[in-house]
Amino acid sequence: MASIQPLGDRVLVKPDVAEEKTASGLFIPDTAKEKPQRGTVIAVGGGKVENGTKIDMTVKAGDKVLYGKYSGTELTLDNEEYMIMRESDILGVLS
Repeated sequence: MASIQPLGDRVLVKPDVAEEKTASGLFIPDTAKEKPQRGTVIAVGGGKVENGTKIDMTVKAGDKVLYGKYSGTELTLDNEEYMIMRESDILGVLS
C-alpha cells in the first residue's frame, strides 16, 4: 500500500462522495454531478515557516473540512481519490 505525507502547509483530503440523486429522488448522471467541496483530512504537513517563525497547522487528521471548488490537486493512490492542497485553500472545519 502506498502512502503520502504532505510537506509544509499542505493537507491530504479524502473528498466526500458526490450526490447520486436529488432531494426529490431523481438520479444524477455522472456527467452532471457536482465536484464535492467537502471531505475528511487524512494527513497534514508540519506547518510553514514565515519570517523565521514556525506556524503550526490548525487542522488535524480526522477533521471534516469545506474547501473551494477549484482548490488543490487531485491524485489517486491505491485506486482511491484524494486531494492535496494548501491549508489556506480550506475554508472551514465542519462540526
